[in-house]
Amino acid sequence: MFFKRKVYDKLLEWKKLYSDRYAVLLEGARRVGKSTIAESFAKNEYKSYILIDFSKTTNKILECFEDIGNLNIFFLRLQAETGTTLYEHDSLIIFDEVQLFPKARQAIKHLVSDGRYSYLETGSLISIKKNVKDILIPSEEMKIQVYPMDYEEFCDATGNSYELLEQIYDSASPIGQATNRKLMRDLRIYMAVGGMPQAVEAYVDGKNFSEIDMVKRQIITLYEEDFKKIDVSGRLSAMYHSIPAQLAKDSKKYRMKSAISKTSSARTEELLYELIDSKTVLPCFNTTDPNVSLADTKDFDSYKLYVSDTGLFVTMMFMDRSVTENDVYAKLLSDNLPANLGYLYENLMAQMIASTGRELYYHTWEKKDSTHYYEVDFLVSDKSKINAFEIKSSGLGKHESINEFCAKYSKNVNKSYLISQKDVGKDGSLFLKPFYLVPFIVK
Repeated sequence: MFFKRKVYDKLLEWKKLYSDRYAVLLEGARRVGKSTIAESFAKNEYKSYILIDFSKTTNKILECFEDIGNLNIFFLRLQAETGTTLYEHDSLIIFDEVQLFPKARQAIKHLVSDGRYSYLETGSLISIKKNVKDILIPSEEMKIQVYPMDYEEFCDATGNSYELLEQIYDSASPIGQATNRKLMRDLRIYMAVGGMPQAVEAYVDGKNFSEIDMVKRQIITLYEEDFKKIDVSGRLSAMYHSIPAQLAKDSKKYRMKSAISKTSSARTEELLYELIDSKTVLPCFNTTDPNVSLADTKDFDSYKLYVSDTGLFVTMMFMDRSVTENDVYAKLLSDNLPANLGYLYENLMAQMIASTGRELYYHTWEKKDSTHYYEVDFLVSDKSKINAFEIKSSGLGKHESINEFCAKYSKNVNKSYLISQKDVGKDGSLFLKPFYLVPFIVK
């Protein structure tokens, strides 16, 4: 099943403006839909295409790359082996899972320079050391990140009206408790299913939540297998699985020692960036001096990790059982789970911000004469200033941190938001918004 994805529009732009000078690389975690998007684009936008899936291609295809010095012979062999005719300036060659055959990625420089055809690569674990060892990374490569389906894409796939949400946002007015509760329940379905296309397809096909949960568990198992290929010790998998528990503790940063046994600081840092490069997690860095240039003040030793897909996060919360039962999902959808789920909604917020292509930042600082600290959950650049966000899973509660932040950094703050399940409102200069309006705030 093919779902409408925003990446498709970016590929159209690439074809129109850049395909004569650059190959395009769709990069992202496994099972986010890269291959499906690539082949659909090729079918719809080109007269012909060749798809080379390096996870299952033949030795004869691989042998074609042994010598690309004579591109005339290379293209003839490729057409003969695939049975596909290539048309100059109207054919696309897809290198699927290109990280498995780095030699093909290195060839991109010469293929693009030749100019006869267009090239699209897909890959996960693209930046992992062993996948770039001994090859020259082509500068003629334009990267496009592919994320799990965002809430707009999910609404489109499931028949919900995203345009209605935009109208609600534009009105900036409360919509009433009944409608707000309905829209929050719709969003919790997205949280439970997530944005992995296989899980969304299972939901659209009418599968129950236990069946959808099994689909997500298979994806997590696939990630675990990838982690073991990178680090056989199992530490990457341990780091990944510790994310929900660490967020639940509400500590001000991710603690490596809580996830894995003691190791050298150099290897610890390497493991962190290998996990980040897998695109299965979203790093959120503490900024030491919040201003419009958040990247300039990130603290590389103080960060949080979120799971790139909140649907997978929900499954990871219940990994102590072989399958998450339907009644657990029913309680989640009705907001009746007997637990404080602030960390789950925090992960949702992280995913919503990251899906716009933004990096994630937060800020902590110590309270005067206290062992406690203030924390603002997320910071987003907005022109020459920043917007600050505090997350509440249920009621509005106290929001001392964001008030103190706005007072301390008043010259840098444009708007401040408290995001919760409650209806639109305002508390002084603090904007109160429900989670389903976040995509319009951060886009």
